[in-house]
Amino acid sequence: MKKTEQNFKKFGKRTRDLRTKIVDQLYPINDAINLVKSAATAKFDESLEIALELGVDPRHSDQMVRGVVSMPNGTGKTVRVAVFAKEQKHEEAKNAGADIVGAEDLIEKVKAGEINFDRCIATPDMMASLGAIAKILGPKGLMPNPKLGTVTMNIAEAIKLVKAGQIEFRVEKAGIIHASFGKASFTVEMLNQNLKSFIDAIVKARPSGAKGTYLKKAHISSTMGPSCKLDLASINA
Repeated sequence: MKKTEQNFKKFGKRTRDLRTKIVDQLYPINDAINLVKSAATAKFDESLEIALELGVDPRHSDQMVRGVVSMPNGTGKTVRVAVFAKEQKHEEAKNAGADIVGAEDLIEKVKAGEINFDRCIATPDMMASLGAIAKILGPKGLMPNPKLGTVTMNIAEAIKLVKAGQIEFRVEKAGIIHASFGKASFTVEMLNQNLKSFIDAIVKARPSGAKGTYLKKAHISSTMGPSCKLDLASINA
């Protein structure tokens, strides 16, 4: 028996049945989304995710891919936002919907391992103090960055964008970018719009050092479902 057949039999019946629906070929964007949606049969509203392989080597500074993109239809996720700001900005942050607001006290909580948030926003006058927790926030992708709009005096606008579905993306060491682009409960059109916006943002973020084919491969899947190869040529069709 081939090794691939042995591995296939290790899966449960549900997973095996789902995997038989998706063959090893490139699917146009709408067909791919439909297949992945139909395979999202878990008892919760699964997220739909993309793994995009880029022709870059992020070990070189001129090949780093990083940025933000606003999903037209949001992501379907509840995003917990923390704001690091002086006391005079606390009320503005809370009124704008920030989940956690603080200054030195919040920094001490992070040092103690209390990281109960998904995104960080900071005012410029807090950045020097945030240096004390940069090694904690940085590896988690949480460190505020002025280039990404998360270091700003316009706290209310930044919170609004994050809550509305703005996501950060950053290429990993292997040249892969992972991102969620919606929920299985979204319509195909909503997911199509989100996915196209995400890939368009990746294209616009192409670094100067990238040579040859930039967008190499893409797979989309649901949280618990099998992956499907996406025909990148269909994105602009």
